[in-house]
Amino acid sequence: MIVSNCSFRPVVNHHGVPFLEKKQESLIVNKSNKNDILNILGNPSTKSKFDNDVWIYIERKQTQSGVKNLGKMQIYENNVLVVEIDRYGLLKKKDFYNKNHMNQLNISKDITGKAFRKNSFIYDFMSSLRQKINDPLGQRAKKRESINQR
Repeated sequence: MIVSNCSFRPVVNHHGVPFLEKKQESLIVNKSNKNDILNILGNPSTKSKFDNDVWIYIERKQTQSGVKNLGKMQIYENNVLVVEIDRYGLLKKKDFYNKNHMNQLNISKDITGKAFRKNSFIYDFMSSLRQKINDPLGQRAKKRESINQR
């Protein structure tokens, strides 16, 4: 039986900048400028502007896993390049992360405690706001005063 639509090569879904790892090697810190980066890598996936420009480039390759996982998509390449450009347009810093680096990231387990106490400014403010919403004209307070005076 011949099946024309089947192939033995795995299907690869590619997202982002192809061959990011090889392309980033041609960028030289304090020598490459914005135009060089745009010519080599193209437009970034994400831009951020603080003191310096931070551009983020992403490359992700997925393929279908074997029969045991019922053909679910599996990431086999996940690269991220973070470049920082100074105010003169020169490459100041570059950081390359691949799939192995990302598995080594430590996530903090600290939990932020609540700072909402009954004697805090926020509590007082929210209480007065709630009171004004429930009784915008102050009618309930007037009724309570007249009852207490009797």
